[in-house]
Amino acid sequence: MDPYAALRFKEFNVFLGVRFAMVFAWSMQFIVIEWQVYSLTKDPLSLGIIGLMEVIPAVATALFAGHVVDQKEKRNLLVKCILGFSVLSLGLFILSWPSMENSIATATVLYIIYALVFLGGIVRAFLGPTIFSLIALIVPKKVYPNAATWSTTTWQLGAVLGPALAGFSISWIGVHWSMCLIFAFSLIALLMLLQISRKPILNPKIGEPVFQSLKEGLRFVFDNKAILGALTLDMIAVLFGGAVALLPIFAQDILHVGAEGFGILRAAPAVGAAITMLGSTRFPLHRNAGKKLLWAVFGFGLCIIVFGLSTYFWISVIALFLSGAVDGVSMIIRQTILQLKTPDSMRGRVASVNSMFVGSSNELGAFESGLTAKLMGTVTAVVFGGTMTLLTVGLTAFASPTFRALDLQKDIDEHESQD
Repeated sequence: MDPYAALRFKEFNVFLGVRFAMVFAWSMQFIVIEWQVYSLTKDPLSLGIIGLMEVIPAVATALFAGHVVDQKEKRNLLVKCILGFSVLSLGLFILSWPSMENSIATATVLYIIYALVFLGGIVRAFLGPTIFSLIALIVPKKVYPNAATWSTTTWQLGAVLGPALAGFSISWIGVHWSMCLIFAFSLIALLMLLQISRKPILNPKIGEPVFQSLKEGLRFVFDNKAILGALTLDMIAVLFGGAVALLPIFAQDILHVGAEGFGILRAAPAVGAAITMLGSTRFPLHRNAGKKLLWAVFGFGLCIIVFGLSTYFWISVIALFLSGAVDGVSMIIRQTILQLKTPDSMRGRVASVNSMFVGSSNELGAFESGLTAKLMGTVTAVVFGGTMTLLTVGLTAFASPTFRALDLQKDIDEHESQD
């Protein structure tokens, strides 16, 4: 298979630029907010609340967002999502103005931050399904697996550089101007997106009642064992393995490495994942996908345990790097399963269920990590999460022999024959 097949389509390259800019801005913003909130409160639970404030609206509106995405034109809908994010970024930039922060009580600043994060969760509920659906309208079916790999790789590169720059920019120019950079990247994404033409709406049931549409989407996901197994496994692993939410505590109070060390720690898993994803463009992961996914999540759990027990900075960095490398395998396989097994008319709804299972579990994992760190201590909380991940993999492997035997080559052959 041509490792650059998807890159031969001009609009797909523009799409990758848009996706990189948005992921870069969003991941950088989340890290800056984490740092600012923990600096204000010194309370690990406050980090969990950030995740909770984003996950509540994201989950509550996800299914409705999927219905809307399947009913609307995708390019223009993505324009609206990016505009919404830009407005929120501008609000955080204004709020972090030194004179503004000094004139407002700390509690009030926190409440405003939480409110803006909450609104961001609503935007994210629409953003993920729209991006997922747009990919399928830009490239032909025969290059879906390659497009999914490049899209996920670009996402991970943004997740590498966003947190890394966040750590360094906090140290160099402070929280306020870091927020300004985030706003600028959202505007860049918007300008690039305008180079992509509007796309046709492939859903034959335009105007379908909302509840009937949502019911159909949920039934499809729960009847498809490959999709349901991949989403469930990744959700539980991310939920209990969300050690990254506690990185401000490790950087400031355990490893004592400051803002720059925090940036390195936060970027390490994303660097590992990006390397894995770049390699997968030449060495596809679709054969024996079930077994590879199980081993990848098992390795992720082990790395989280090592990170939690480490008191040495570079051992911690290596553990996070390796956790990202195996997590990259998991993400590629999951995205390939979704792209290959989802009909065009249901991509928005399936992507919304995916965001509920996996995307939102990042924020729920942040809340779980913050809460368990508050109750049992930071190190114990991380080790507990890694152990629960290992148990989840073992249970899934034992209970679902069909998922263990999952191979995606037949699906790829079918899509190639359609084109």
